[in-house]
Amino acid sequence: MANTPVMNYTALMDSCIAKADEETAQTGTPPALLLHSCCAPCSTSVIAALSPHFTITVLYYNPNIDLPEEYHHRADEQRKLLEKLATPNPVRYLEGEYLPGEFLEMAVPYAGEREGGIRCTKCYTMRLEKTAKTAAELGISRFCSTLSVSPLKDADRINSIGDAMGKQYGVSWLWSNFKKRDGYRKSVEMSREYGLYRQDYCGCSFSRATGGILLVEPD
Repeated sequence: MANTPVMNYTALMDSCIAKADEETAQTGTPPALLLHSCCAPCSTSVIAALSPHFTITVLYYNPNIDLPEEYHHRADEQRKLLEKLATPNPVRYLEGEYLPGEFLEMAVPYAGEREGGIRCTKCYTMRLEKTAKTAAELGISRFCSTLSVSPLKDADRINSIGDAMGKQYGVSWLWSNFKKRDGYRKSVEMSREYGLYRQDYCGCSFSRATGGILLVEPD
């Protein structure tokens, strides 16, 4: 059986960014990118890396977050970051509808699955499909997600889903593995710099119950 080729997502991203920079040089306007953000801390270093090359719309769409007060706290932190963060090109905020019931309808059949397994794959798919669909509706030709900045998130899985959703909705997925080039470390440092709330579980009731997938290392 042939080995599955190893994807260098950073090299693929660099190639996409080079094309974006060429487009900017030709038109004088940076191309638009719709960036799904799972939370403010994860978005810090990602926005810093991408904002020199794109005009970014941050889509905060996370129906997986279990408690309304937790959801709104995280959404407020995302807005706070964007108000404070100086970027070379404009970054705007767009909030998706918070419908946790839709997430639970998808997730409950997989309640007994391990954290990081198929339930998480379904969750990534739900959020990335919404992002791709929103990009198509807004006329934004590129989309991406902050998810891969976490060292405990599978970049292969995220990129595979993102690429599939992009093809389904006719928009281009920006290949990426944002934990590379010290992206995760930078996100932790920037979170502290901007005084962001650093949650200790992924968001859903299943991750809360099991101790979850940490998005940040304990101090």
